[in-house]
Amino acid sequence: MDFTRDETQQAVAQVASGLLARDLEPDALWAAFADADLLTLALPERLGGEGLSVTDVGALLTEVGRKAAEVPALATLGFGVLPIVALGDERQQDALLGGVAEGRTFTAALAEPGAQFPESPSTVATQSGGGFAVTGRSVAVPFADKAHRILVPTDAGVVLADPNADGVTLTPTPSSSGAPEFSVTFADAPGELLAAGPDAVATLYRIALASIGAVADGLLSGATALAAEHLATRHQFGKPLASFQAVAQQIADVYVTSRTLHVSALAASWRVSQGLDAGDDLDVMAYWIATEIPAAMQVLHHLHGGLGVDVTYPLHRYYSTAKDLARLVGGAAYRLDLVGARCSSI
Repeated sequence: MDFTRDETQQAVAQVASGLLARDLEPDALWAAFADADLLTLALPERLGGEGLSVTDVGALLTEVGRKAAEVPALATLGFGVLPIVALGDERQQDALLGGVAEGRTFTAALAEPGAQFPESPSTVATQSGGGFAVTGRSVAVPFADKAHRILVPTDAGVVLADPNADGVTLTPTPSSSGAPEFSVTFADAPGELLAAGPDAVATLYRIALASIGAVADGLLSGATALAAEHLATRHQFGKPLASFQAVAQQIADVYVTSRTLHVSALAASWRVSQGLDAGDDLDVMAYWIATEIPAAMQVLHHLHGGLGVDVTYPLHRYYSTAKDLARLVGGAAYRLDLVGARCSSI
């Protein structure tokens, strides 16, 4: 594949970076994204969208990560809009996605207690009347309180649940970044089947992981650039910190990690967009997110000295978001087990 952004991806990134450079508050930035039609990129043309792919939308998510912006772009686009376009029929797409242009948000319940991206979800969906009744518990669901619908993996497939419906309980849980996150309990909660079967659940997971990779790619790239600027302008003993050999070696190691993640994230996203088997690429990418990004962020903190732990300094936002993403994909040990299982099956 060609890892160079095409004209569409360059245009998306340019518009997004221009809005992000304005340093707007989260709600104002989300509204600006909506006004610029960035939220409708993946929508079918009949709904006013461009029908863009996971990789194209990934260009937007990468820019969001590059600024560690506190907006529900990953949850809405990566966990909601893209899976709905991939799995829903036209009636569902029309009903669900019509409000995206005005800033409607979505999210997905990708983790159960003790199980990230469970291949066989323990959440149960049984037919009830004209819909489904959902029973189970999900954890680490971002922006659940603001979502129009939560995409829930169940034993029947992917089910849409209204977070405000009877039988749905949202319990706020802490996150490193401070972004809203919830444990969600479903007790015979009403739901609508988006798509049936384990293949639908697997599709949701593939798109969600590829989208996480796009954000993580931008996140580490942005944090590395922030550190490089600091090292070039901060002086010690009359010289820029960047001129010291040990410092240069450490920032070079982080840069290598950032570029490796970039290649891994793009390769996984491209395979998902092309409908190819992306399992190997996604597992390797997720391992890098869980293992290498937190380690790289620690180095960047060290290179900043005391400034790096200041909660008002941007690096704190990058590091805390990276820890949330590493936890969301399941952590280093879990991801290493998955990569090891693939290697042992060769």
